Amino acid sequence: MEPQSKQKAMTLRIDTDTAEQLEAIAQVEGISTSAVVREALARLIEERRADAGFQSRLLDSIERNRTILERLGS
Repeated sequence: MEPQSKQKAMTLRIDTDTAEQLEAIAQVEGISTSAVVREALARLIEERRADAGFQSRLLDSIERNRTILERLGS
C-alpha cells in the first residue's frame, strides 16, 4: 500500500475460528492481520472486476441508482 494513500478505519466482526486463522497467517507471513485482510480484499476486488456476471449486475445497479437519484434531483 502506498504510504501517501488515504485510509479509512473500519470495524470487522468475524468468528473466533476465522480470527485465529487470520492471526496465524499474519504471524507466518510476518505481516499484520490488517495487511492480510487488505491483500484478501484487493484480490476479491480484482476477481469481481474480471467477473462478467458481477459486471452485469453492477451495471444494473448503477442504472437503478441513477434513476432514483434523478428522481430525487427533480
